[in-house]
Amino acid sequence: MSSYSITEPSVGQKWIAGTLVIFYALITIMPLIWIITTGFKTPADAISYPPKVVVEPSLEGYVNLFTTRTRVSREQLESLPPPETWYEEIVRNRDMVIAGPSRYGERFLNSVIIGFGSTFLSVFLGTLAAYAFSRFKVPLKDDLLFFILSTRMMPPIAVAIPIFLMFRTLGLSDTHLGMILLYTAVNISLAVWLLKGFIDEIPREYEEAALIDGYTRFQAFYKVVLPQAATGIASTAIFCLIFAWNEYAFAVLLTSGTAQTAPPFIPTIIGVGGQDWPAVAAGATLFLVPVMVFTILLRKHLLRGITFGAVRK
Repeated sequence: MSSYSITEPSVGQKWIAGTLVIFYALITIMPLIWIITTGFKTPADAISYPPKVVVEPSLEGYVNLFTTRTRVSREQLESLPPPETWYEEIVRNRDMVIAGPSRYGERFLNSVIIGFGSTFLSVFLGTLAAYAFSRFKVPLKDDLLFFILSTRMMPPIAVAIPIFLMFRTLGLSDTHLGMILLYTAVNISLAVWLLKGFIDEIPREYEEAALIDGYTRFQAFYKVVLPQAATGIASTAIFCLIFAWNEYAFAVLLTSGTAQTAPPFIPTIIGVGGQDWPAVAAGATLFLVPVMVFTILLRKHLLRGITFGAVRK
């Protein structure tokens, strides 16, 4: 009788699992590929029917994304000196001239400041709170944890008007500080619950040994707990950044100019005769880059398994 393992999958099972994973990956990545390719189409190719898959690449979408253009008459266009750059030539071919830069760069920078700022605060405060709930006897701990979690259950639109009135009274409307504090308040419940689970798995004996060696409580937390919880911190940071980076409702309601982020700005990109879909796709493509880079930089913490419970109880 041949031996059979209940833990090791057979060759057929591996092939089936691999085929399903590849099929699912292709389905989920197709919209992303379509957005990226649309950014390199002309406006006519972007709205053609039936849709064109193979087209001649064009950077017109990226030029339109970063510039503000105005239409001029053929006589005015002929009176101008020859275009000095390749992007001026693209604009001239549409009987337009560049009037100045667009505000996409400012909105993108606002997203970076608000997204990463709120992520840092959420992870920092969440780590401290999670450590306190995990290691100390906090009165009404279970009730407080449930209250923290319940704030995540509430739909944001339910508190949009009160937050708008509060921000207007405090002078936080359309400010970077106001959006950072708001996103931190929304994300901190997720950070506390995720990080508490990771810190609970770190044996207390590690800290007790550090305290016996003369470490203070803060030194034991900084030098012993934080390195062990690196995977949890990285995962939490990614989830918090994704929410703050993609958030749309509060950004539309509470910002309009100074602190407006990219999500509410990208849909307002208007081209000649309607929506400039290549520019919208180009803006969406560039908007994906920071989160993708951030995730890649932290991938070793996400993929590496940290062995908890080295001291068995």
